[in-house]
Amino acid sequence: MFRRPRLTFLLLLPGFMAACTGTDEGTLPTRLAVLTDGGATLRSATTGSGTVTPPTEVSVGVDGGVSLETLPGAKRVALTRRAAIESRDATFTDVQPFAPTGFATTCLIASVMNAPRDRLLTLSQCPNGPQQLALYRVGTDSTNGTLVWTALLPVFTPPANTSDVPPIRLALTRENVTNVGVVDIGVVARPALAGGSEVIRVAPEAVGNTTAVASTPVPTPALRDLAPAANGVIYAATDTGIQPLSGTGVPNGAATLTAFGKTRFDRLWTSASSGTSGNLFAAWRDTALSGNSSEPLRLWNGTAGSSAVTVAYIPELRDVTIALDGYLYALTRTALTRYDTVRGFQQGYWSPENLLSGLKDARAVAWLVP
Repeated sequence: MFRRPRLTFLLLLPGFMAACTGTDEGTLPTRLAVLTDGGATLRSATTGSGTVTPPTEVSVGVDGGVSLETLPGAKRVALTRRAAIESRDATFTDVQPFAPTGFATTCLIASVMNAPRDRLLTLSQCPNGPQQLALYRVGTDSTNGTLVWTALLPVFTPPANTSDVPPIRLALTRENVTNVGVVDIGVVARPALAGGSEVIRVAPEAVGNTTAVASTPVPTPALRDLAPAANGVIYAATDTGIQPLSGTGVPNGAATLTAFGKTRFDRLWTSASSGTSGNLFAAWRDTALSGNSSEPLRLWNGTAGSSAVTVAYIPELRDVTIALDGYLYALTRTALTRYDTVRGFQQGYWSPENLLSGLKDARAVAWLVP
């Protein structure tokens, strides 16, 4: 039987074990942080009921919002803005800035966390400037938001801007490197001038170095998205299915996840990338590239021999997060909808519920415990 996902830090959240029952009745609230208005507004939506009174819904303006990540403990989110990263509580008013990147100019365009949820990697790319990475510690103590290392990437020459150029994507893993030790490794996939993508792996040459070194870019087929699995393996959404990256960053076509078949996907999310444990994979084909009005959001529970199932046909999907309460939250350009993964896998009915509508150019969603 499929079970609701549990967080590795579950013991830090008393009462949540009883909350994961498959219904909303008697459950603690889950707060969704939604970045909307093209990154200019951070607003909330809260679900659940029971003895804990949900906080008042809030909406605050932000400057140049890019993305959201659930931080360890699930009491705060990391908001990446063009100029900096900051930690915010469930009311969005307690703002704790991450350490400055130290770059001459900072123009952040993407951030991701690793599967253990103790590091955050961000990419800066200013107009006519270099691509630079910064790696941060994240946690529930005073080390949250401290800088680990920075790195300068090789010169980037983007291909002509056409409708099907692969995007820039990030991933973060940890490996035991010979003669170095256990280090955090940043993975950058970016469009290659000759077509397809190129992958750069970035790591320090010694444990404790504050500067990391980028590898020579490795040509690969088009990589549409990247996401970590619970075991630390990085998976890629490609034109021929969902595939793990090899040690060099090249997708391993021989290990394509049969659950999704050998068809193209443009977006990929995992329970690890959402901040929960387990092995859930969600994949979607971008309607802007397929030409269809909607595409199926497909979800797999990691069970060997099983196939991914369709949650819903969704247009203009922008982000997905899978929360501790066992629900999947799908954010489109204009709305936030939740789906019950337990009922969906067991009964084939996903109990869709609209939480927010009328959004304008929504960008990202993350979950918290208010």
